[in-house]
Amino acid sequence: MKRNSIKTLLCLALIVAGIGSATAQALKFNAKKTLKIVQFTDVHWKPGKPESSAAAKCMNAVLDAEKPDLVVYTGDVAYDKPAFEALDSAFAPVISRGIPFAYTFGNHDDEQGRTRQEIFDYVRKQPLCLTTTAEGVSGMANFCLPVKSADGKHDAAVIYVFDSNSYSSIKEIKGYDWVHPDQIDWYRSQSAAYTKANGGNPLPSIVFQHIPVPEFNDAARDEEARLIGKRFEEACAPKLNTGEFAAMRLNGDVMAMFVGHDHINNYSVLYKGILLSYGQYTGGRTVYCPQRNGARVIELTEGSRTFKTWLRMADGEVLDPITCPDDFTKE
Repeated sequence: MKRNSIKTLLCLALIVAGIGSATAQALKFNAKKTLKIVQFTDVHWKPGKPESSAAAKCMNAVLDAEKPDLVVYTGDVAYDKPAFEALDSAFAPVISRGIPFAYTFGNHDDEQGRTRQEIFDYVRKQPLCLTTTAEGVSGMANFCLPVKSADGKHDAAVIYVFDSNSYSSIKEIKGYDWVHPDQIDWYRSQSAAYTKANGGNPLPSIVFQHIPVPEFNDAARDEEARLIGKRFEEACAPKLNTGEFAAMRLNGDVMAMFVGHDHINNYSVLYKGILLSYGQYTGGRTVYCPQRNGARVIELTEGSRTFKTWLRMADGEVLDPITCPDDFTKE
């Protein structure tokens, strides 16, 4: 059977089961008042290439072990043409299990013969995909996902997802792009609205994006900060700081930011009250990468600003379990 025919049958089955559209999906804390998220980053899928089988094996193993409520792909999913085939293959482990997922861009996804707009339009039509975008804002796939309380009566947490763009367009500034001021303004307005609706108290929030903010390097150099995990290179962050981290710190809602991009880093560090954390490289041996692949897992608890995170490796091992902020406080 052809790939498109299989996909069509899968979509119909999901719709019949009542889980076929993103609009029907409302994220919600479970009866135990927890929400588990798996972050897949830098899948680097190359259609038809044997090295991508390692990425598939990794994703399937992690999903079977963790059984998450949500999966977030933080960019660089497609790494060769045809891009849509790469995306289909990378999303298949999640869609086949009926797990809602969100996607945002890395700097390589739109280098495979498809524009960002074409990729966005394709991705948002996938079964169980929660990705949208804030209209009129720089980049694409900037959106927030409210998480309802276990009783479904109110918003209890917020997940922000940003398009961190690709490469600097300013001649004098080399390297990678940044989250633009209008994206930060959009975040501020959303955050303020959720805080107001919550009686003036900021809702516990987390952020996902591909490229780290400059504060990752500030935190790693801070002698007072405890770093958990591996740091094998300087964060490939933008050379221009537009104030994204500062806006989140001042608004008081964001507890953590989870990124990808730098394949051989997987550390977490608490900096000025916000956990800055890398995912675990998920792809196969297609580009520079660590010896082992895996995923980051995050578990939120309703009504609490304490949360857990750990790395689940493709071989099943759990690394660097963290309770934040407890594990970063001085004894």
